[in-house]
Amino acid sequence: MFDLITNRDSNVKNDVLSGITVALALVPEAVAFAFVAGVEPMIGLYAAFMMGLITSAIGGRPGMISGATGAMAVVMVALVAQHGVQYLFAAVILAGLLQILCGIFKLGKFIRLVPYPVMLGFVNGLAIVIFLAQLGQFKVVNAFGQLEWMQGTMLYWMLGLVALTMAIIYLLPKLTTAVPASLVAIVTVTAMVHGLDLEARTVIDFVRDLLPEAQKATATLAGELPTFAIPMVPFTWETVMIVLPTSIILCLVGLIESLLTLSLIDEMTDTRGRGNKECVGQGVANTVNGFFGGMGGCAMIGQSMININSGGRGRLSGITAALVLLAFILFAAPLIEMIPLAALVGVMFVVVIATFEWASFRIIRGVNKEDAFVLFLVTAVTVIADLAIAVVVGVIVSALVFAWKHARHIEVKSHIDSDDWKVYDLEGPLFFGSVSHFKDLFDIANDPEHVVIDFKESRIWDSSGIDALDTLADKYEQQGKKLHIRHISDECRNLLRKADKFVEINVNEDPRYRVATDKLA
Repeated sequence: MFDLITNRDSNVKNDVLSGITVALALVPEAVAFAFVAGVEPMIGLYAAFMMGLITSAIGGRPGMISGATGAMAVVMVALVAQHGVQYLFAAVILAGLLQILCGIFKLGKFIRLVPYPVMLGFVNGLAIVIFLAQLGQFKVVNAFGQLEWMQGTMLYWMLGLVALTMAIIYLLPKLTTAVPASLVAIVTVTAMVHGLDLEARTVIDFVRDLLPEAQKATATLAGELPTFAIPMVPFTWETVMIVLPTSIILCLVGLIESLLTLSLIDEMTDTRGRGNKECVGQGVANTVNGFFGGMGGCAMIGQSMININSGGRGRLSGITAALVLLAFILFAAPLIEMIPLAALVGVMFVVVIATFEWASFRIIRGVNKEDAFVLFLVTAVTVIADLAIAVVVGVIVSALVFAWKHARHIEVKSHIDSDDWKVYDLEGPLFFGSVSHFKDLFDIANDPEHVVIDFKESRIWDSSGIDALDTLADKYEQQGKKLHIRHISDECRNLLRKADKFVEINVNEDPRYRVATDKLA
């Protein structure tokens, strides 16, 4: 999959050039997400610089790009609107500290529990979200101050320049891979627009559309270095209670998006990132953001795909992107402001094509309808609601599907042995999902005086299974019948309350395995 990847080898030239390409694509995204969060554009640009620099330097996934993201921005809106930007900085600091703790306690490993269909749904959902976000660039502000779709010559030029950008990115690697095709496409389209004086919207036009009328004339992306400042909030327990809910959500959303993006890049590059180290890197970056006036953020799948597709593999690519972005802010804002939006939209459309998991259609055509349902569900929730919600929903539904399917796998074969004892040979897992069916497998009233349950081909997985076995033993005892339990593990035997006296111990044959129960904690 991901056929647009043309180079898997990391080197300085590829990292530097791909980093420059990423820096160009970071600007409109950071500005847009700053407005989503209700803060000034420079706060979004500062976040993109600091997140990108720190996570690339100390994070667990070389080649992954972090910055201000929409998933984080939508969480911040209510806090900024109610309490102001200083409380946002405090919330970002606390979220960063929580992420550091997640890394220290090695919670990043739990991303491995995300099932493959959920991962596919996450990738497809984000591809659709990235595509829909680019459609906003096809709108302009009319005379009444309202956004409307482009028409006429401007629309035709926009579509043509987008197509040209995509064509260059697709065709240039067939001729040479000396420079990233995305960078060549952006430079070429920018030179064409300004050399021929074409009617095309630029980055600064996009910024002006988002500002109030009084600020449009003086709009600029020029700025200065971010400075250290402790958030101006009361140092009270009340402040903690105000920012804590937002911080927890920011922490979880940031880590989920970052770790899933990490897993995606692992698969694309056939390498292995370090999830716990990435948690610490994201946490340090967000903490620094809060002290230096940034809105925080997490991994950006779109910009990460641009970096990977452009040949960026090492830490230098992300560091270069961050430093070039800072250089634009400090010294070369006019250059970044003149880039046509069509060039950046074309780059992002290529990212959408490369990101979308086209192989997922094979799952849809396959026989596993449950996986197809989970894939569609996660994709839809990602587009409609939020990434974190989509992943949580997908994991829960996958777990329920797994439990339901395995609950039907428990069955029994019975026979009468030479001593006229009835032997139940149990097969399949005994856990919370299968206990109801387990209880219906036995004919207590008509069974002979001696009954044997053989667990040689079965396992008890949780305390619900143990309780079901205790209940069954109690029912046989009430009927005046003797129950014999064979091939049960030492761990389960120690947890039985009523049936322990019925267990036949066979040291050579009895299995050893662990039972998930709080009693053992």
